[in-house]
Amino acid sequence: MADTLEVEVGKRRFELGHPAKALFPADGITKSDLLAYYREVAPAMLPHLADRPLMLQRFPDGIEAGGFYQKDAPDYFPDWIRRVRMRKEGGTLDHVVCNDEATLAYLASQACITLHPWLSRADRPDRPDQVVFDLDPSGADFGLVRRAAQTLCGMLDEMGLASFPKTTGSSGLHVVIPVERRQGFEATRRFAEEVGSRLAASDPSHLTTEARKSKRGGRIFIDVGRNAYAQTAVAPYAVRALPGAPVAAPLERDELSDPALTPRRYTVANMASRLAERGDLWAAIADHSRQRLPRL
Repeated sequence: MADTLEVEVGKRRFELGHPAKALFPADGITKSDLLAYYREVAPAMLPHLADRPLMLQRFPDGIEAGGFYQKDAPDYFPDWIRRVRMRKEGGTLDHVVCNDEATLAYLASQACITLHPWLSRADRPDRPDQVVFDLDPSGADFGLVRRAAQTLCGMLDEMGLASFPKTTGSSGLHVVIPVERRQGFEATRRFAEEVGSRLAASDPSHLTTEARKSKRGGRIFIDVGRNAYAQTAVAPYAVRALPGAPVAAPLERDELSDPALTPRRYTVANMASRLAERGDLWAAIADHSRQRLPRL
């Protein structure tokens, strides 16, 4: 394979350097393969990235060599890559926004394996439109994580809130509530903390809100810390920098009762066929964008 390939996506063109470079050496997945994957899932993935500042996780020399997180868009990114200036403590950062297939493909060409979008959009960064619960296991029993997610979704049902689970592609599950952009992060985090405490109280032998690992005692950590300004959650369909190239996969609720479900069940190798069969299982998330959090 040539040392560079010209990639054309719509009206955009760019060079893919070292297309045969192995990003996942044990799996034989190259930079060119990563780009092809993201182009294939783009129709389903882009609505979940639209207008959100991104944190990029890049591995220029492959996952075995280690990578880095990047918030500030490099100067060498082409001018057509959209940037948004977001405030941070002591200054600002110019984050990439990915609203089109060309941008998604270009990021893959830069060995950006994983995309982490904000819980708010660039036009109103202080007004989140998602509440995220991260069920983070301490041990290997993923059945406990599945049951915790089922309990959580049931609790939210009783509150009249639609919720959407996904595998993280790493070790746990996320449950996401779409909400109207009317409250700040203080309110959404307060709600998440209260629900998390109620969930932990429903099964204190297996669930905890204790942030310190030394005090979790092998229990699942109900992490709501992502519900804050400039915090992120792994994007649906994003690839994780782990052996097997697992993918963060939206789920149907009944999959939470499937003993075969693992956090890394869906991968670069099988996600396209899953999408072809089931479509985007989070497509309905936009239908619930006006949900309001109840008073607890």
